[in-house]
Amino acid sequence: MSSLASFKNPAAYGTLLGSTLFQSFIGGIVAFRALPRPMFSTLQKSTFPAYFTLQTVTPALMVLTYPSGPSSLWTYKASGDGLAFWLTSTMFVTGLVNLLYVGPKTTEIMRVRKHQETKDGKKSYDKGPHSKEMEALNKQFGILHGVSSLVNLVGFLGMCWYGVLLGEGLRW
Repeated sequence: MSSLASFKNPAAYGTLLGSTLFQSFIGGIVAFRALPRPMFSTLQKSTFPAYFTLQTVTPALMVLTYPSGPSSLWTYKASGDGLAFWLTSTMFVTGLVNLLYVGPKTTEIMRVRKHQETKDGKKSYDKGPHSKEMEALNKQFGILHGVSSLVNLVGFLGMCWYGVLLGEGLRW
């Protein structure tokens, strides 16, 4: 059995999986439904940097606290270690992509959209017709939002698969 069977520090994994599950499937959806759009936007703009940082840091902590040592992950000494390495790498990279690129680009588009709303005298989410500039900004925002959601989903699936590896190591 891989060294995952002796995994003794589940705090980083539990924090990562729990926070991702909550933010993606509960907190974000409830906030979108309960808050006026400007308040929801402000909440997400404030929450996402911390959330993406957590999604980046916790996989790194998982590697550093790996039972047989971090080096076992990239030397493939045990059969499950190689897969664990790819899964933690996937989790790390997806968090990093959202933290350093997709999140900031989305925030920038939101800022530009806000200025365009002032010029147009109309909210970006109001019924059309919209100016060509607003249509382009809305399209960019939609693409970035979709990319962020897809990247987040890939990371979440990696987290779930990692949980399966952990479960395989349990002895009854």
